[in-house]
Amino acid sequence: MPRADLSEYAHPKEKLSHYSKGTVDLMFKFPFGVQELWGFAARGDFDLTQHQQFSGKSMEYFDEAAKRKYVPHVIEPSVGVDRIFLAALCAAYTEDEAPDEKGKMEKRTVLRLSPRLAPVKVAVFPLVKNKPELVAMAEQLHARLQRKYVVFYDQSGAIGRRYRRQDEIGTPWCVTVDFDSLTNGTFTLRERDSMQQTRIDEQTLFALLDEKLW
Repeated sequence: MPRADLSEYAHPKEKLSHYSKGTVDLMFKFPFGVQELWGFAARGDFDLTQHQQFSGKSMEYFDEAAKRKYVPHVIEPSVGVDRIFLAALCAAYTEDEAPDEKGKMEKRTVLRLSPRLAPVKVAVFPLVKNKPELVAMAEQLHARLQRKYVVFYDQSGAIGRRYRRQDEIGTPWCVTVDFDSLTNGTFTLRERDSMQQTRIDEQTLFALLDEKLW
């Protein structure tokens, strides 16, 4: 999440709970307004003192260095997985422009998720589906990648359309098996955010994924 979209809100003293020494909320700028993402409350020794009083069991901790006993304080973090998930989606969703197959600029929807959060890590395409040797090589690469990562295989439609579909779900990389692959064993690696394309061999591809995902 961009640091610029995060802020802190300290609750005024008059609104604090009677046991609170201070409460700060981490706020996130959603498209519909700034909302709480994560709350942090310093509850002092209230919780363990109450537990000690009604249970009859000592909650004191002896500090060897200070040579004294005290009841530990409690810090309460409050966060919801749904809020984190929504914030990640809002931060990642973008629209830009990219050329289509004919070079005409069109709107592109991109989910710029961190590779570690992306549901699909890499997509594998044969350049065309009517060349059995390309399809076979792409299927073999897909099978090897699938042993370690969540991988998507697609041979339907023009290559540009396939790229767009992966952009929309946040897939960081697409690998295309083309005619050069048949002669030198390298593939076209296309990066989601920059749309930059480079040649890469299988060993380097696995090394890249290991570095970015683990």
